[in-house]
Amino acid sequence: MIALNRYALLALAAAFSIYNVIRGVITLPQAESPWPSIVGMALYLVVTVISLWPSSPTAMPLWLASLNLGTAVALPLLVTSQLDPSVNNGYATWHVASIGALMTITAVRRREAFAWIGIIFLTAQSIMWAGAGVALQIGIPGSILWVALASVLTRSLVRVGRDEQNLAIAEREAAQWQAAQDAHHEERRVRLKQAERVALPTLRNIILAGGSLSPQERAEAKVLEAGLRDEIRGRMLLNDAVRARVAEARRRGSVISLLDEGTLDEIAEEDRQRVLDRVAEAVASTRAHRMIVRTAPVDSPTAVTVVALNPSGDPDDDEDEVQLWLEIPRKAAVEAH
Repeated sequence: MIALNRYALLALAAAFSIYNVIRGVITLPQAESPWPSIVGMALYLVVTVISLWPSSPTAMPLWLASLNLGTAVALPLLVTSQLDPSVNNGYATWHVASIGALMTITAVRRREAFAWIGIIFLTAQSIMWAGAGVALQIGIPGSILWVALASVLTRSLVRVGRDEQNLAIAEREAAQWQAAQDAHHEERRVRLKQAERVALPTLRNIILAGGSLSPQERAEAKVLEAGLRDEIRGRMLLNDAVRARVAEARRRGSVISLLDEGTLDEIAEEDRQRVLDRVAEAVASTRAHRMIVRTAPVDSPTAVTVVALNPSGDPDDDEDEVQLWLEIPRKAAVEAH
């Protein structure tokens, strides 16, 4: 529908421009010499065709706006040089409406400054040629009005287009926000279901035992509590293999911290599973007293860093010794290399 309206407007502007030229052709005998007017008609038709070319962008190129302005300057000089300002020339002053139409086209195509300069020159030249009274009679006010209306309407359409674009951006942002919220709610639902599945048997046993648990059951409850904490702080660092290996390590007495900083959210699922399988292997391969598994910064080639620590064995040294430092890359090719 938009394309149809555009072509309809182009056709209307072309028809009006041709009508102006036809009026000029009819009144050629009134001029002392028809050739300046013929040259002016040819120039006017050429720039009008270029200005109305259907595939042209909305914003008129600077060179074309300059050409239109040059035509608006040359045309009155060519036509009026062969007319008598003291008589009623009628349609012989066809150049006034023609320049008004050309400058209107220029204004619609976002070159208002060039359009107004052309109209101001036409007005000044007409007054100097035949006086203000004649200038009013040959259609100068109409040309000024057309350019003024074109300027106002064009600015309004630009503003509407900008508002429409801003609205579209706002709608996309709202859709993205809604999608993020839906994903967040879905993730929370999945994690609550996971927590319920893991914790429900232990909670049932605690209730049935009236809170009186054996040392083994208390230890298992602590492992469960740590696992639930992992579901909150570990997020993307968890899969079934990691959960199982971490639980086994905690039952052996290891203290393990899983810290997801949110830098694995954009990683491909295949790469994430590969990284997590390496994390599970690293946890299973060490008997360290303490382990820290943390995601690396998003701009790092490393996806996850695994650090295993043991007490130094020196009673005077509070620092732990590093037993394992493993950096798991984001890409499998990097790891293979």
